Amino acid sequence: MKCRKCSAKAVINMRQHKLALCKEHYLEWFLAQTERFIRKYRMFTPEERVLVAVSGGKDSLALWDVLVKLGYQADGLYIGLGIDGGVGYSAQSYEKVRKFVEARPGLHLEVVDVASTYGATIPTAARVTRRGKGKPCSVCGLTKRHIMNRVARDGGYDALATGHNLDDEAAVLFGNTLHWQVGYLARQGPVLPASHEGLARKVKPFCRFYERETAAYALLTGIDYIYEECPYAAGARSIYYKEVLNRLEAERRGAKLQFYLGFLRAREQGVFQSAQEQVQLNTCPTCGQPTAVEGQCAFCRTWDQVRERVAASSV
Repeated sequence: MKCRKCSAKAVINMRQHKLALCKEHYLEWFLAQTERFIRKYRMFTPEERVLVAVSGGKDSLALWDVLVKLGYQADGLYIGLGIDGGVGYSAQSYEKVRKFVEARPGLHLEVVDVASTYGATIPTAARVTRRGKGKPCSVCGLTKRHIMNRVARDGGYDALATGHNLDDEAAVLFGNTLHWQVGYLARQGPVLPASHEGLARKVKPFCRFYERETAAYALLTGIDYIYEECPYAAGARSIYYKEVLNRLEAERRGAKLQFYLGFLRAREQGVFQSAQEQVQLNTCPTCGQPTAVEGQCAFCRTWDQVRERVAASSV
């Protein structure tokens, strides 16, 4: 198959776009599309500072690479979760991020190690609190959200960017629609505005790229990333939803993109407007971050409990 622009051999065929491109023109297209999405959804401007949450995976590292090439002021944030899973998952993830930064002089990376900062790894915190029946996903999500928001706030960043791709967004949308979780549907989108002082604006520049498209960018630019999923992701509903949507996509090219874009149009037309009412937020007396409850936020309550139980078990 030939590249549509230059007739050289194509390296990727995007049937949903009816577009085949060679390496040079694919990378050019990918950068231009990212820029278009940033501007279309008013994510941030060249004058604003962006914090990119990087995990060592293809999407987040590709996102950081693209934003820097586009000339944005983008720094990275890596959160060390202390997840081993028999394969040294967190250690491998950090090594990928470290090598990425070393290969690009001038990049700035913030590193937050959960164990040294808060007193325990994520698996230990999940085990001692039995949050999520001992599976780390619940406490992991809670902790990452808190740290990302704190670092963005303390560092004076205007936006927090994550590498969520179309497959991620479509799977979340499918799950929320399946259960008609209107509150979550109202908050899903390319941009989640900073609705309260102390909250960072959250953006997803890759939200309209298929996973294979971000993977192709990473491979073609030589980005070395961790291929393995988190060891605790096995059995997650999101993975099942992705499999269902992949089957649909195989029979109907472009189905995921149309599903997601249709949802965004419905949001713009006010379908979820009644569910977008602002929740009254308070300020956590311990960490100073916004919280929907009075008194300590869920993060501070959880980690106070973790430190208390870890200390008790070591006596």
